[in-house]
Amino acid sequence: MCDDEIHQGQLHDPRLAAPGLSRRGFGLAAAAVAGYATSAAAQAAAAVAEQDVTVTTPDGACDAVLYTPPGKGPWPGVLIWTDIAGLRPAFRDMGRRLASSGYVVLVPNPFYRSAKAPVVDASFNFNDPEQRKRLFSYRAAMTPDGIDRDATAYIAFLDAQPSVSKRKRIGVQGYCMGGALTIQTGALSPRIGAGGSFHGGTLVSKTPASPHLMIAKLHGRYLVCEAENDDKSDPTAKDTVKAAFEAAHVPVKLEVYPAQHGWCVPGSAVYNAEQAERAWGELLAMYRGALA
Repeated sequence: MCDDEIHQGQLHDPRLAAPGLSRRGFGLAAAAVAGYATSAAAQAAAAVAEQDVTVTTPDGACDAVLYTPPGKGPWPGVLIWTDIAGLRPAFRDMGRRLASSGYVVLVPNPFYRSAKAPVVDASFNFNDPEQRKRLFSYRAAMTPDGIDRDATAYIAFLDAQPSVSKRKRIGVQGYCMGGALTIQTGALSPRIGAGGSFHGGTLVSKTPASPHLMIAKLHGRYLVCEAENDDKSDPTAKDTVKAAFEAAHVPVKLEVYPAQHGWCVPGSAVYNAEQAERAWGELLAMYRGALA
């Protein structure tokens, strides 16, 4: 389970280079890339309400985006943790798509302490040591205690929305660095009823803050989808994670996908549409059962 949240050359989202393209255009473009742009799906995504919001945390003001399905609701809430490239068009598209399936979705800028989103653009070069150092400094500013404060604020923000059901539990999902943050968030409150980690980075470490040590505090159901190259670099990590779930009696579906680290995020150079759609289908199936 990979320590490097973006491999060299992996970050490649050409839509970042098109600032004149509307957000609806971004959504429709992503639909085509992700392979779900049937007319019905595209219409559902286009009907989703998008709102740039500010979430007040104990550490400051976090810029974020909130997606709400059309209709009366209320719906379950879902928090999305991004990968290390942060809140950008690809994750706006993913938030919109999830909302079109009947969820109120919050996608925060995890690096709000350091910069407004997006923190990368089309000129970003991961092979440039200075640019890479800047990006990882943003991640370093997110201490474990700070992440706990952030996650608590994000959950409270979702719960404060009239469109979010108070009778249905909240979901959380994360990608790359967000996979570990998904486990950390779920350990904070029984309000979280389901979580999904996709090519999650460093779910097992030797530190006291290792995510696998937090699994005992989880509730609900979980989905852990790992990349084959992450598994190859640390083949025992998945067994440690699975054993922790079994010991906690928390249901989990854990699988190594035949795809590379980062495969779920459109715009990644290793994006794998077939396996990304498969993972998305597993996520929705879990949410339908756990957040009902």
